[in-house]
Amino acid sequence: MQILFARHGESQANMLHEISNRGLKHGLTRKGRQQALTLADRLTGRGISRIYTSPLLRAIETTALVANRLDAEFEVTEALREFDCGIAEGRSDPEAWQLWQSVFDAWTVRNEWEASIQGGESLRDLQERFVPFIEGLTGRFAGSEETILCVSHGGVYWMMLPLVLANVDIQFIHAQRGFDYTACIAAELRQGRLWCTEWNGTVIPEEKRT
Repeated sequence: MQILFARHGESQANMLHEISNRGLKHGLTRKGRQQALTLADRLTGRGISRIYTSPLLRAIETTALVANRLDAEFEVTEALREFDCGIAEGRSDPEAWQLWQSVFDAWTVRNEWEASIQGGESLRDLQERFVPFIEGLTGRFAGSEETILCVSHGGVYWMMLPLVLANVDIQFIHAQRGFDYTACIAAELRQGRLWCTEWNGTVIPEEKRT
């Protein structure tokens, strides 16, 4: 089996520089919709059999455009939602982004899994909803020819892919400069573990997969 991890297209929240990880407030920009259609073209012929998406509007709109082009259905799951930023949600002021940066540094630099913005999620919270979902997919479809698409967010992927991909760590993601809009990472299940085989169009050499 394979799992493809795609980020959503450019959203109104990105343009407003607003922290928006709750509800259905901000959808895609015109550019974001075009990015989603381009992603759909890139995914044509990949044999995608199942699609799961974050419940945030920017992800749902990206997924809907892809699913329509691929003539596929999709399912919304909380497991793929971006991490909640508590009292910083709905804000674009410098203080809010300082809160965001502080918790991100706590997770990535100091390995403080319980750190969170007041009223928001910790890295532990994120792990407890994302990792079991991915493990559920690999357990359910191990040995099959299924290709599954997940549409989620940069923060989720930055922190969670190192936990589910055997050959990806935080340093590797830093080296890739994170995730562009509609970036797509491919992974295949081998001997019970997911291995990254392609990073946004760049094939990962076989010797780096094992």
